[in-house]
Amino acid sequence: MLFDTYSSASLRLANRIVMAPMTRCRADHKDAVPNDLIVEYYLQRASAGLIISEGVPVSDRARGYLNTPALWNEAQAAGWKRVTEGVHGAGGRMFAQLWHCGRVAHAALHADGSGPAGASIKPAATQTMIPGADGRPMPEACSQPQALSIQEIRGVVAEFAHAARLAMQAGFDGVEIHGANGYLLDQFRCPAVNNRNDAYGGSLANRYRLLLEVVDAVAAEVGAERIAVRQSPYGLGNDMVADPEPLITYPWLARELNQRGIGFLHIYCQTADWIHDASHSMMPALRDAFHGGIIACGGFKTAAACEAILARGHADLIAIGKPFISNPDLVERLRRDAPLTKWDTNSFYAGGAKGYVDYPTL
Repeated sequence: MLFDTYSSASLRLANRIVMAPMTRCRADHKDAVPNDLIVEYYLQRASAGLIISEGVPVSDRARGYLNTPALWNEAQAAGWKRVTEGVHGAGGRMFAQLWHCGRVAHAALHADGSGPAGASIKPAATQTMIPGADGRPMPEACSQPQALSIQEIRGVVAEFAHAARLAMQAGFDGVEIHGANGYLLDQFRCPAVNNRNDAYGGSLANRYRLLLEVVDAVAAEVGAERIAVRQSPYGLGNDMVADPEPLITYPWLARELNQRGIGFLHIYCQTADWIHDASHSMMPALRDAFHGGIIACGGFKTAAACEAILARGHADLIAIGKPFISNPDLVERLRRDAPLTKWDTNSFYAGGAKGYVDYPTL
């Protein structure tokens, strides 16, 4: 089943293995244009049925980390065009993950020195990387965020739509809207962070209003069937607080996305535990609510683990992250049940070719 083809309204995939989005910090922060290394990195992994790119900021203020390739101007789109042409030439398919980091950011990362944008002024108790005095990356606490005004919220929606338009220009097969892991759209969902008293705060519908407005604007650019939306139920990453009613919250959104005909719902289990539990209620509840393709992610390292959740009918595709970093031929290794090369965490965000494009194939 894992190695079977998968077809949706918008695309046909060679297998059901998805390369999960993973930040790798290999671009030049000044222009955020994908370079030769980034082209090679994705081409090496094109045997995945679908690649979801690392998060690509939709504007300069959307950036939360140093040296992430982006997608808000023509030069960046041209750089990504080289990536998608390589992936397509190798028979693969690729989505761009559209990203706004929100309060998980620092003013030093933004060209105009502006502080992070947030649902509220509550800062994120986490760190990011900024340029040090010697030009090398250095860790720094996130800056104090500024609560987005209604006018600025409309601007964020427009930025996502513009990035989606550029993604199609760059040859992507679709886009994923990053609504997970404590970034901007997830910050609006979280009642412990979002204390607004306007149309974007309070009720569940209000807290998801921004995400759904982004979905609608992006759908107008690329078509609903070419959209994936990522969520992280129970996730605490980037100073999130556990959702008070997860079995209400996430199925509610799934129903809204289903009504819009969205192509894919991408569910990430940060703790790599409950998503593997056949008795857990979340994945069946999402399956009941959403009839498009469900992508399951979180701790999948063997073909057997992937096959188990596919056999239960709780997912259609399996996204795998870190094993893809150190195994560019991961699909073939899973097919053969071959040993996996261990990844080097020290090189995840280090820049350069080491630990990026130099891992061996079988």
